[in-house]
Parts: sequence; C-alpha cells; structure tokens
Amino acid sequence: MLQISKLTLTHKRDLRTILSDFNMVLNYGDKAVMIGEEGNGKSTLLKWIYNSEMTEEYIEAEGERYSGKERLAYLPQELEQENRSKTLYEFFSSKAGFFDLSPKELAALSRKFQLDEGFFYSEQKMESLSGGERIKAQLMAAFMEQPTVLLLDEPSNDIDIDTLELLEKMINDFPYIVLFISHDEVLIENTANMIIHIEQVQRKTRSRYTIAHCSYAEYVKNRQDLFAHQEQLAQNDRREKAIRDEKYRKVYESVAKALSSCSKQAPAVAKNLKDKMHTVKAMEKRFERENAEMTEMPEQEEAIFFKLGNKESEIPNGKTVLEYSLDELRTPDNEKILARDIFLRIRGAEKVCIIGRNGCGKTTLLKKIAESMLQRDDIRVEYMPQTYENLLDINATPIDFLDTTGEKADRTRIRTYLGSLKYTADEMEHPIGELSGGQKAKVLLLKMSLSKANVLILDEPTRNFSPLSGPVIRKMIAAFPGAVISISHDRKYIDEVSTVVYELDERGLTLIAE
Repeated sequence: MLQISKLTLTHKRDLRTILSDFNMVLNYGDKAVMIGEEGNGKSTLLKWIYNSEMTEEYIEAEGERYSGKERLAYLPQELEQENRSKTLYEFFSSKAGFFDLSPKELAALSRKFQLDEGFFYSEQKMESLSGGERIKAQLMAAFMEQPTVLLLDEPSNDIDIDTLELLEKMINDFPYIVLFISHDEVLIENTANMIIHIEQVQRKTRSRYTIAHCSYAEYVKNRQDLFAHQEQLAQNDRREKAIRDEKYRKVYESVAKALSSCSKQAPAVAKNLKDKMHTVKAMEKRFERENAEMTEMPEQEEAIFFKLGNKESEIPNGKTVLEYSLDELRTPDNEKILARDIFLRIRGAEKVCIIGRNGCGKTTLLKKIAESMLQRDDIRVEYMPQTYENLLDINATPIDFLDTTGEKADRTRIRTYLGSLKYTADEMEHPIGELSGGQKAKVLLLKMSLSKANVLILDEPTRNFSPLSGPVIRKMIAAFPGAVISISHDRKYIDEVSTVVYELDERGLTLIAE
C-alpha cells in the first residue's frame, strides 16, 4: 500500500500552493494515472513521493507518505544530468538489481524490449541514444529494482508504437501498484483504472484535485455529465432569481413611491407604508441568504487557447516545399548506416508524419532535413527538437526568451499570449529551467507562431502535453496553414493531424498512408 496524507506543496519562489491537503491511497492492482494541465504539479508530486529531497530546492512540503516495505522505482520525464555521459554498461551496473540477474534473464529482458542482447554492455553513451531507446533503458533499469510501486513520468515519450503496446501490457500485467503521468490518451484509455485529476482553478489561485476509481472514458463522461447537470441547475436558479428580483424591484419601487408622496396629514397611512417597507427590506435579506445557497456554476480548469500561424503562413497547394534525397543515413557518430535511398517530397500545406521503430534514425533524419531547410530564404522554417534545451535558454524567463525588441508593447503582447497558454504572472518570470516539459513546449510553439513561419519541423510535438491540452494542440497543428514535417508515436496525432504518413526503415521511406 502507498498512502499520502494531508500533503500540501507550496512553490518557494512565488508562494503559490500547487497542491492542497492531498490524500491518496493506492493498493495492489491500482493503475492510477495523474492528469492535469502543464505546470499543475504532477511531476513535482511524483518526485516527492519517490524522494522528497528531489523537490526541496523549490518546494515547501507538509504532509506524510506511508509506504511500509514497498519498493519504489521511478522513471523521470527527462534523463538525469548525471546519467547522460554514462555508457549503457555504467548506467546499468549502477543499479543494484543488475548483478542479481543472470545472463539468460538479461537476454530475455532485452528481447522483451526489442533490443540486442548486448545492449546492457554497450559503450554507447546514454545521451547518444534515441529518445525511445533512452526510455527503454530507464524502464529496464526500473524493473531491475524488482519494485512493488512503479512511478512513471511520461513513460510513453518517444517510444515507437510496438513498444507502446508492450508498455500497455507491462502496466496491465504488473501485479502491484502503478502511478503514472501520461499525455497519451490511448495509453490511459487502455490501462488506467483510477484517475487522479489535479487542477488549478480561479486563474491558478486555488488547487483542486479529484480521485475517481474508474476508466478514463468513464471519468470524462461522468465529469461532463456532472458539469452539465450542475450548469443546468445553476441556470435554473439564476432564471428564478431574475424573476424574483424583478418582482421585488416593482414592489419596492411601488412602496417607496407611495411613501414619498404620502401626506403628513395621513399618519396612519404613513405608518402602514413604513411597516410595509420594513417587510420588503426583511424580504431582501432573506433573498440574500437564498442567493448564497444558489447552485454554483461548474468551475473547471480552462483549456489552453492558442492559434498557430496566420495569413502569412499560408502555402499554395501546388507549391513544392521540399524535395530531399539522401543516399545513406548514418548515426551521428558515422559508425552505422541506418537507412539508404531516402527521398521525401512535400507540397503545399501537407502535414507529413514519419514513423518507425526506435533507433531507426527518425530524429537524425529530421535534424538533417531541418539543417537543410533552415538555410533557405524562400521559406520561413521553425524547428522543435526532441530535447527542448537545445533551443531554449534555461536561465532566461519566457518573456525574455520570446522578446526580440525590448519594446514595452511587444512585451505586453507576449504576456497576453503566455496568459492564453495558462501561464500565471509569476510563472512568466520564472527561469525556463524551472518549468515543466509541457510549459517549455508551449514557449517553443509560441516562438514559432511569433516568427510567422510557414514550415514547421516538429520532433514529437505532443510528447509533454496533458490529455486535456492534447486535443487543442492537435487541432492547432492540423489547422496550421503552412506545411508540417513531424515525427510522432502519438496514435491520436497520427490519425487526426497527419495527411501523409511515411515509415522509415533500413530501406528508406515508405509511404503507408495518404
């Protein structure tokens, strides 16, 4: 059992409460997913549960965690800095459980994750692995600890569709406790039997959470039904109030008018009118009490609002945006050929998505395409890499990073845009390095929009967005009037955004959907 009791998390920098009086009990068999908008404290909570020291630098915590003899294993959203320069062998040998496994057991584990049996002993550095390979390595390391509680922060990031299906099976088959954060709506729908929804309402001034023991689809439906019912009751109350207030106004005005015109020579009439006015005012006080008991309008965290691109981003349907050919695609160290005879043509406002197994070279190819297209002056290109820190200044604030002029009007406009992406005034002044992965992604997307680009090159664009923001992001990219070249393993993104889908393997690019 894992129990959290009366936990309150407060951000030290701006004293904002990101979680208030949180209580949770997880038992064996629970597959609990944490959902909520970016920056709501999900990753912080997961870190605190695993090791409270990981959050001490920026979080003040009050509350208790009870885990007894449970063994906790943690998958971070990003590979820790201290592990990036390690070789695979150094990384795995630092795990206590590694040497408890026989070569046969290690080989079986590598096959399960569709990796070479020598993967554990490789001298390749962790930071040079593909995003999916890094996730696989971290997941295998977590299982080596023989945990009874799995804490997973975006475990589906960057892994291919085959591995996603394997991850779903692993979560469903795990007999103990799984607590995870995920943007992948399909993964959530296929695995979670418990929903923990963390929200920031009233313009991020009040924290609220909901725990529901049901599937994600049931939770969404029940929540929508509840809000619809509450809204109907609230609207009925307000209609009745409007009718009542109008009647009261007419009575009040009638009595007040009669009282003002009453002659001093008619004291009995005046006394009667004063008594009547006293009764009317008493009625008003009763109405005020009734108003306080009215059904409240349902309050839920607003989804982000954002438009990507404008008229200047349009590309005519017949215009050739890209004709790219490559005889050989090699690994960054030039040691291995990943694919041959690559050719890619893009016309107009096509939304192209490249899929393929982890390690097949998708990110390497996309980076090469980006390098080529960024040199051109006939199109305006923006590139979102898989690792945001490659383009972001983590020590700058979002406002400073996005501001290119220093003009007051431009900084005001940037604040407005950040507000539409649900940044608080304080978060706009936080160093980018302190923001969540989703918040960093929002900064890059906003930079793209402000740049007036007409071609976007996106490496896993939905990887750090919540299932609540995900539909908005997908619609936003699908509606972009220019061309999009992307890599994604997000099954909903592939279905809803992509107009052309290619698969990359050693033979090159194969058209699989158009």
